[in-house]
Amino acid sequence: MSTKTYTGLDEIEKAVGTVIGVSGWHTITQDHIDRFADVTGDDQWIHVDVERAKQGPYGNTVAHGYLVLSLVPMLMYEAAQFEGLQAGINYGSNKVRYPAPTPVDSRVRGEIFLADFKRTDLGAQVTFRVTITREGGDKPVCVAEAVSILIG
Repeated sequence: MSTKTYTGLDEIEKAVGTVIGVSGWHTITQDHIDRFADVTGDDQWIHVDVERAKQGPYGNTVAHGYLVLSLVPMLMYEAAQFEGLQAGINYGSNKVRYPAPTPVDSRVRGEIFLADFKRTDLGAQVTFRVTITREGGDKPVCVAEAVSILIG
């Protein structure tokens, strides 16, 4: 994995329509899942009851969809760097889907595609399509549009 650095809004704008980077691999452990459940209060058995989940539809526990989505900032930061800006601010998310489950101990990574760039008074509103894949999986485990405000 090599991280590309984009300097300034003009260089970022030129990258629209391209994959701007791919993160490294990260393992989602049962400890991650359990801690996410503790923080969010989502302790559904499919996530935290290892023995019961063995008899469930996936044969093991699976990560919460929102846990996988919460990896987006880290994966984006790993995949590409932006310099020459005052700030980058999370503006929200557009369409978010989970085409496949993320079983415990999955290794995941994110591919970042720069989908849209609109100049604003502050700088730019940028939409990234983040596709999170699981090693050995045939479908992504999460596809989301992350929208950021880049202040130039």
